[in-house]
Amino acid sequence: MGWRRFATAKLASLLSRNPNLDPSIFSGAASAAPSAPSAADVLPFLGCRQRKKLRKKLQSPRVRSIQPDAGRRLLHFEAIVHSDAQLRFITRTKSFLAGLPGHRLPLADAGKLHRELGFPRGRKVSHFAACHPLLLHLPRLPPDSKPYLAFTPLMDSLLEEERALMDAMEPQRVTTVRKLLMISAGRRIPLAKLHHCRLLFGLPDDFRDQVRKYPDFFRIAVDPDGRHVLELVEWDPALAVSALERDFVPDEARVRRTFKFTIPHGKSLPLEEDDERRLNSLTTLPLVSPYSNGLELKPWSLEAEKYRVGVIHEFLSLTLEKRAWIHHIVEFKEEFNLTKHTYQMLLKQPRAFYLAGTAMNWAVFLKDAYKDDGSLIEKDPQVVFNETFLRYACMTESERGEAIVEKRING
Repeated sequence: MGWRRFATAKLASLLSRNPNLDPSIFSGAASAAPSAPSAADVLPFLGCRQRKKLRKKLQSPRVRSIQPDAGRRLLHFEAIVHSDAQLRFITRTKSFLAGLPGHRLPLADAGKLHRELGFPRGRKVSHFAACHPLLLHLPRLPPDSKPYLAFTPLMDSLLEEERALMDAMEPQRVTTVRKLLMISAGRRIPLAKLHHCRLLFGLPDDFRDQVRKYPDFFRIAVDPDGRHVLELVEWDPALAVSALERDFVPDEARVRRTFKFTIPHGKSLPLEEDDERRLNSLTTLPLVSPYSNGLELKPWSLEAEKYRVGVIHEFLSLTLEKRAWIHHIVEFKEEFNLTKHTYQMLLKQPRAFYLAGTAMNWAVFLKDAYKDDGSLIEKDPQVVFNETFLRYACMTESERGEAIVEKRING
């Protein structure tokens, strides 16, 4: 971040003017390894104007953490969000170039497609491509020898592997879409919304064409607004079981602890911790199934809040990595009967969800799906492939030989 570079430079300037200043005051005496100073540590040493400018940056939604309590932040989840932001370019570029003939694009045109390729406007595409030498290169092709942004042979082989994987996982993806329709109001979702969130569920880019292969499950219609919507043909009671309901029998104690719907009481009713927990359990259970009809519930009732929390929990459990960005969840606001108080609702359920990222762009994690080190307990084959792909994306040119040998052994 820019403020980190500014803070580091300011600290170096202070130390050069005052050699007796102990640099450990910026990173904490208890820390064994030196770390970059935070902007808040440098504030006392700045002038009034610089301090005001830096404090304003710290309050920006681009920087301010979505977690209000710094002591409760889980660094492994924050690191996942940070990694996603760093690899946004290669992830979007893979999806975009894979749909073009020859998997290439004139470099002169690439700069105009910065949004589709996932990099900030005005930046050089060649710079971003150079960060991923094993997957992208800039060949000059005849007859005019103009440079192109194209996939490397290794990247082409990875695409073939992913295509074969998606074909093998197609029945599971069909089930996922059926369950999404079953938790949606009216049992219908606009196709554009599903296509926008396709990577969350491992759906192929041609998903909108693939659904026509399953007329017994899906029907495509046009709503009054002219949008193409995907409708559920027939309700399947066997699928109307949420992830929490499946886990209730083998691990009832964990499911009981997942959510917490408190009963407000005054100070005149002093309760010990055990008594308060038992009192809250009276309203926490029974839960409301996300497969029930949420339109029949009063919008601000306790049952309606249980329903909305359950829908988001089931939605996240259907994703590949058991997490989603908030804009993906808000995308289905109408279908899931969500309100404008979704953030406050999620914040009240810290046992079930963790919110990571900044106030402008944050993600929701399903905590029970992760180990203490931030790795998934169960990994979908597509997740395993994505991890391999991102490992290649982070390799340097000097590691090209090692990557090719590894690909031949695994392939």
